[in-house]
Amino acid sequence: MDRLEINQFVKQKRKALGLTQVELSLKAGVGLRFIRELEKGKPSLQMNKVNQVLKLFGYELGAVQLDREKLIDEAG
Repeated sequence: MDRLEINQFVKQKRKALGLTQVELSLKAGVGLRFIRELEKGKPSLQMNKVNQVLKLFGYELGAVQLDREKLIDEAG
């Protein structure tokens, strides 16, 4: 399974549940601006707020192991 960026994941889950950005923000207890920034892939967001949104889908942020060799190859 391909990994999704967090913004893609949230957008897909929101749409699958038939929620608007406004509805998601209300259900998650975060502002509409936060949802918009999250779905646009803003590089710096408060993790606790991201987890508030992910909790609605049964998920939370966590550490993901990266392929170090691939990272070295991409950097070189």
